[in-house]
Amino acid sequence: MGPNKKGYNWKARQVVKTKIIRAEGVQIEINGAESSKYDECNALVLPSKKRTTKVVKEKKSNQRILSKTQRKKLEKIVDVKKKKANRAELLESLAKFQPSAQELSMMTSLTSVQTKGIKRSIAETNSVTLFDEPGENKQENGAAGGKRRQRWKEKEEKGDVENPQTDDNVIGLEVIDESSDSEQEASEDEEKAEDEEAEEAVVSEEIVSKEDVSNADTKESDAAVNATQEHKETKSDDTPVLKRESKPAIFVPVHRTAEVQAARMKLPILAEEQAIVEAINENPVVILAGETGSGKTTQVPQFLYEAGYAANGKIIGVTEPRRVAATSMANRVAEEMNLHDGQVGYQIRFEGNVKDNTRIKFMTDGVLLKAIQKDFLLNNYSVVIIDEAHERSVYSDILLGLLSRIVMLRQKRGNPLKMVIMSATLRVEDFTDNQRLFKTKPVVIQVEARQFPVSVHFNKRTAFEDYVDESYRKVCKIHRQLPDGGILVFLTGQQEVNALCRKLRQTFPGVKKTGESKPDEDMEKVLSKIKAKKQNMKKRSKKEVDQRVKINLDHYSALPLQEQEQDHDESLGDLVDSDQELDINDESEALSQSQTAPPLWVLPLYSLLPSYRQQKVFAAPPEGSRLCVVATNVAETSLTIPNVRYVVDTGRVKTKFFDKVTGVSAFHVTWTSQAAANQRAGRAGRTGPGHCYRLYSSAVFNDEFEKFSLPDIARRPIDDLVLQMKSMDIEKVIHFPFPTPPDIQQLYAAERRLLLLNALEPPPRNIRLKRKISQEWTSKITPLGRAMAAYPLAPRYAKMLLLSQQHDLLQLSITLVAALSVQELVLDQPADSEPGDTHRRWLGQRRSWAGTGQSLFLGDPMVLVRAVGAAEYSGDIEAFCSTNGIRSKALREVRKLRVQLTNETNLIIPSGTTPIVVDPRMAPPTELQAKQLRQILMAGLPDHVARRIAPNEIKEAEDRRKYKYAYRCPEMEDPVFLNPSSILRYSHPEWIVYQDIYEHDDKIYLRGITAIEPEWLPVFSPSQCTFSAPLELPAPRYDSDQGRIVCHMNVTFGRSGWPLPVMELEFPAGIDRFKFFAQFFLSGDVCHPLTKYTKFLLSTPSTMVKTWAKLQPRTQLLLKELTIQNVDSLDTLLAAWQKDTLYLLAAYQAWVPESLHEEVAAHWPPV
Repeated sequence: MGPNKKGYNWKARQVVKTKIIRAEGVQIEINGAESSKYDECNALVLPSKKRTTKVVKEKKSNQRILSKTQRKKLEKIVDVKKKKANRAELLESLAKFQPSAQELSMMTSLTSVQTKGIKRSIAETNSVTLFDEPGENKQENGAAGGKRRQRWKEKEEKGDVENPQTDDNVIGLEVIDESSDSEQEASEDEEKAEDEEAEEAVVSEEIVSKEDVSNADTKESDAAVNATQEHKETKSDDTPVLKRESKPAIFVPVHRTAEVQAARMKLPILAEEQAIVEAINENPVVILAGETGSGKTTQVPQFLYEAGYAANGKIIGVTEPRRVAATSMANRVAEEMNLHDGQVGYQIRFEGNVKDNTRIKFMTDGVLLKAIQKDFLLNNYSVVIIDEAHERSVYSDILLGLLSRIVMLRQKRGNPLKMVIMSATLRVEDFTDNQRLFKTKPVVIQVEARQFPVSVHFNKRTAFEDYVDESYRKVCKIHRQLPDGGILVFLTGQQEVNALCRKLRQTFPGVKKTGESKPDEDMEKVLSKIKAKKQNMKKRSKKEVDQRVKINLDHYSALPLQEQEQDHDESLGDLVDSDQELDINDESEALSQSQTAPPLWVLPLYSLLPSYRQQKVFAAPPEGSRLCVVATNVAETSLTIPNVRYVVDTGRVKTKFFDKVTGVSAFHVTWTSQAAANQRAGRAGRTGPGHCYRLYSSAVFNDEFEKFSLPDIARRPIDDLVLQMKSMDIEKVIHFPFPTPPDIQQLYAAERRLLLLNALEPPPRNIRLKRKISQEWTSKITPLGRAMAAYPLAPRYAKMLLLSQQHDLLQLSITLVAALSVQELVLDQPADSEPGDTHRRWLGQRRSWAGTGQSLFLGDPMVLVRAVGAAEYSGDIEAFCSTNGIRSKALREVRKLRVQLTNETNLIIPSGTTPIVVDPRMAPPTELQAKQLRQILMAGLPDHVARRIAPNEIKEAEDRRKYKYAYRCPEMEDPVFLNPSSILRYSHPEWIVYQDIYEHDDKIYLRGITAIEPEWLPVFSPSQCTFSAPLELPAPRYDSDQGRIVCHMNVTFGRSGWPLPVMELEFPAGIDRFKFFAQFFLSGDVCHPLTKYTKFLLSTPSTMVKTWAKLQPRTQLLLKELTIQNVDSLDTLLAAWQKDTLYLLAAYQAWVPESLHEEVAAHWPPV
């Protein structure tokens, strides 16, 4: 190691300052104190330990040498401090002239007046001063935006900072204030940082070595920080919270009668009026869930009317899924409110009584959807009520999605729209948990219903196949043993309803015409007589074993006699006998019991029943008889039948299933949902305590039944839905906020069908895959599709009406489309009797209506047109319909639809055209008109084409007889058959189009058949055809009638490649079409005046289509002129000559000698 740098023993020779630490009470030991040889006087006293000293080091202030840039920066900081000091002096001088706080509160800033307006600024200042406590000292800020920054800081401290809301009237005002605040804060932070750097550079800090001192400093700093935070928290808690803006209560008086008011007070919803109105006032969307009978449909519009929502010319809109409900509810509300001057009205598909002063408007879903197309924001409405939302029709789902966005837009514009969703058995999770539909969960209000207790009885054994016989036995048992009260039976379809009605009428005959009937006896006496007769019959049966008796099979059942119920109502007591006591299969006993039982008034109820027969269920039954209604699921929610005490529920429902790809529809009997079953049970508790007998076990109810039924949008084609949304400029339907979104296959199939109808623009073909995927769901609507959306019809039927304008067929087409749009216009068989002579008479009449020739080829649609015309011509519709098997209710719908379509068409057709009228004595179509109607049907049904299977296509001999008259559809592998009631069933045309395809008994049938010609397929459905290259023989030619080049091609149809005959069609677009047009132009076929120059041509016209035509410059000159102007037909040539009369003159002169140039130019253009 080298020598020490500071020198030898440098620490000992160092002169340092020491500090002696003198501690008090130092104990010093005395040397020699322990020895006893010396005394204690003059003893040497020295400290036993060395005293402690501390070396004090002098700190030298080391000044940093600054560079020029650092020095300039520090000088700049000093200048900023000087400016701040001067600014503070200036502000102090200006503060002397500042007005007082009281004067400032009475003033209004110029910016607020210009942006918000005087009225709004005054209202805001008043609302703020209402919550200011007296005597509170507030610091006034005269700068604009001070209050806004203060509120923003309060939100930051609470953690509730959201995106800043912008005012629509002031562009960028909030953004400017926010940026200015951030810039000011950033500049302050920079100044603080620079000050700290300057202090570090200029002033040297003292370093304290003691740890206890530093810890004390840190503790003091932490305590100071905590104190400031607590101060901030207490300050933020002390700040007053702005309450909700209070509004004066509005009450519109309604003068009701005493009887109506007394009836209203009994409704359960009346007790919730204040809660409902307050929820609607404070929330944009409210869900009101209440069972049927609570009064929500009639009372909620009255609540809102009294709350002032119909003031200032606004309308309270109520949508109903059915037309009957809209009309009846409008009449009921008008009667309760005692308003008969048009303030309460209705608007349905065919009629309405809405006036200018209407304030409560009941309507169907489709009517409101049309109103949204005209006025998207619904500015005339203040509240929209969606009633019966649990039925989930297609239009109600669209309305819910549209209104969820309209409510938000109206809220931003300061003109709020309230939305109320009402339902009986609503699946609330579809709305509350659907973030796509509602970003914030809507408020849900539950309303108790006026419902009496209903005892539900399950069967221990479920009737799977013979549920009709099971329901028959149950009705017989209820009628014979239980007290008075109506019986409601739920079945699946029309045939089951009529069969059970016939059986019950035979077992329990009705009251005689004379009106004489036995007086009612006490039920206990009846039961005692029945038991006595049963004992006597058992004794006689032993003696009369061999006697032959006439047996009525209607009193027998295929099931063994075991139908134990799971639950028994204790209130009924001994009246409810076990099944062992009631032997249904005992024929003599059944006869004796039917004789002792009172008459049974049996009535059917289903949707296809005429209206006058449906109204019978609401009338009182004949005296001395019990009402029994056998109904389909129509009686669940749509109609409330009075005095029903017993409900027999089979648990079945007939549902229409629709294949998303093939389009095959089929009705299948399935289990209903738990919600629907509870609705059926609730029908027994409307007027008093009741009973519901379920012909299935509780295990089946819990395991097999779905909680809710599928919405309508998931079970039907949605072509009209997609087209309506495309007409509203909603391009990506897949992103629409549906409550229950449809399946992607449904959307794909709907867009594909609309593309075939030319209602949507096809996507571009030659694009990259990435761009093709992005444009997959963005097909735009065509002008034809927008015109189709104007009609309240299916898109295919709307296209038929638009095409019929070209051939003066509108009257016939409107009648045809109206008949096709109404389901089951003609009946297949009589409803109340077995098919026989009546059915044969109907078929004979329809064959006569079909006629011969083109009328017969028109097929089943021709029968519908002739039936409608003959019924209108007869005058007596009811008699005509019953004689010829036509539904009178459907015929009235056809008549109303004809009137509506006629009015819609008169608005669409161009002005100057003679308007169309509904002619009740319309003549049947002629042969030419029948052929044109066939072509119109072909254009509207391009995807409903079928071809008869040829015998050589069937390989196995066994299938030849089975598939002898079968047809093949492009989308299906299985063969299909014609409907047995079709007019064309015996003629079997080779090519047909059909209206509907359905499945029945494991076979697929076609309905609504029309024969077509295969030559029409490439013309009316070219997108489904595949064309070959133009054939050389026969050679292409010029068609003078069309003014175009035509050629012959081989054509196949559909995915299966069905071959069509060789057809002469328009030459496909391309360079070859220009060459052939040039050839026929030179030969004089296009322009006949050029024929005289043909013999003088320098080359033959066929040179244009030769492979070596490029060798001659004149061919390229003419071809270039044609391609530049895109001239390949006579029409385009005439249009080019209107723009330039010398067009093609130079090119044609190159083909003739120079001596003829002047003569050709003198007669140009050769028209």
